[in-house]
Order: sequence, then C-alpha cells, then structure tokens
Amino acid sequence: MSGTISSTPQTGHVGLNVTDLARSTAFYRRVLGLELVAEGTDPEHRYAFLGRDGRPVLTLWQQSEGAFATAAPGLHHLSFQVDSLDEVRAAEALLRELGASFAYDGVVPHGEGAASGGIFFTDPDGIRLEIYTPAGVDGTGAEAPTKSAPTCGFF
Repeated sequence: MSGTISSTPQTGHVGLNVTDLARSTAFYRRVLGLELVAEGTDPEHRYAFLGRDGRPVLTLWQQSEGAFATAAPGLHHLSFQVDSLDEVRAAEALLRELGASFAYDGVVPHGEGAASGGIFFTDPDGIRLEIYTPAGVDGTGAEAPTKSAPTCGFF
C-alpha cells in the first residue's frame, strides 16, 4: 500500500511545553525515575530529553506561559504504566510529598469492576497525568469515580 505506514507505529517520545525547565525536569526525573539524556542550554532554546538507557521518553521544551488549558484541543492527559499496584502507591506517596494535586483521592479503577487503575494528578504546569497498573486494583474495594465513562476520560 503506497502512502501509508506499513508497520505498526509506536510512540517514540512525548514532548511537553513547560514554563520552568529546571522545575519540570526535577519533577519528572523524581516521579518517573527518568535520566537526563540530552539538554539544550541556549537561553532562547532550552529543552531536556528525559529517558532510560539513552532513549528519550519525554522531551520538555521551555516555551510556554500560563497553565495547561484542559478545555483547549490538544493533549488530554499523559499516562504511564507500571507493573504493580505497589508501584502506583509508591508514586502516590512521593507525589503527595511533593504537593501534587490529585483528581481523585487515592488509587481508583479505570471503570466499575476494572482490574486496571491508578492515580490521576497534575504536574507543576497543570498538565494532567496518570500512573496506572493493568491489574490488581479490583481487589482494593475502590470505586470508579464515573460510572458511565472511563475514569481517565473525564478528570
């Protein structure tokens, strides 16, 4: 088929505009355990590539003002999968220590009766984020915040 991608595309890295590169770099490195892969220090073009094993996962660009506009077209939220409920809870504890704002109190399922779920919070610029696990949340007794839609869709 000409004009189309013949393989299955995979996400390469995600780029986010931030207002304070140093603050956001510290936040994402601490919360997600990412390393600094590369950076641009030119005062007019500051950026940081964060990743693992030299591979960029998240790129931060210091080129915005204000706060993330949840009502504007564009990014809805950024989600990170971890292997276990314990990892989600460890991230939650760290985020509470950092003073992050949460959409819900604690770990919640992705939907009523779902085994998957996580925490929903914002970064220092108000960008909506999620850390979740694919299994184990159904045994916690937590209820889905929205009965008629996926939890990650309307926060």
